[in-house]
Amino acid sequence: MKKMFAMLLALAMCMMSVCAFAEDSDMAYVKGKGKLVVGITDFEPMDYKDADGDWVGFDADLAKTFAEYLGVEVEFVEIDWDSKVLELNSKNIDCVWNGMTLTDEVKSAMSCSNAYLNNAQVVVVPKDVADKYQTVESLAGLTFAVEAGSAGEAAVTGLGLTATPVASQADALMEVAAGTSDAAVIDALMAAAMVGDETSYASLTYTVGLTTEEYGVGFRLGSDLTEALNAFFVANYETLQEAAQAYGVQAALIEQK
Repeated sequence: MKKMFAMLLALAMCMMSVCAFAEDSDMAYVKGKGKLVVGITDFEPMDYKDADGDWVGFDADLAKTFAEYLGVEVEFVEIDWDSKVLELNSKNIDCVWNGMTLTDEVKSAMSCSNAYLNNAQVVVVPKDVADKYQTVESLAGLTFAVEAGSAGEAAVTGLGLTATPVASQADALMEVAAGTSDAAVIDALMAAAMVGDETSYASLTYTVGLTTEEYGVGFRLGSDLTEALNAFFVANYETLQEAAQAYGVQAALIEQK
């Protein structure tokens, strides 16, 4: 009887261990619900809507392909960038995949993938005053629109300049175009796609580079999806190259190996 009890106890503990592993596994959680929920903002050329209202972009296309690789559907959810860690930990989303700069703060709060794109933070101003703002020193006294919680906000406040947080980088550009802010600081890849001749903001241009940085994807701390994505990047590097070419970011692509 005691032997039987011991065997049953051991079996129960084993089952509890398996269940605990399943609960702790993001891979099992995502596959169990059949969907990878991706936190994004409107950020061309990373994540933005096409004429049909579908999410496209370098990051969006890769997220779709990664979901197929996992055997699940993909769902894109627009988030408040300043609340990205809260959204992730509360399981409203499963990852942050939106041209996210790998800062020390981000890496301490999330399990981050290997870097896949190079980037910089650049100053955007109206073209007609651009010649006045070609150095960091010349920026003193300007008011800057920046995305709340972004690398751009960190760059501006780090220099002791005046920052006005807004909901997104797209909103920051709107503030400058409307004349309600003197300048914005946004990602260089976004500036290349949205600022200058034959873009949505032909009257604006970008001048000073404030930082250099790298993009990564963020999962919950301890997530087993991180290594799965790193393996996906290596096995599908040709796909990354094709997407980079399609969205004009090929010069920023970091080799995966």
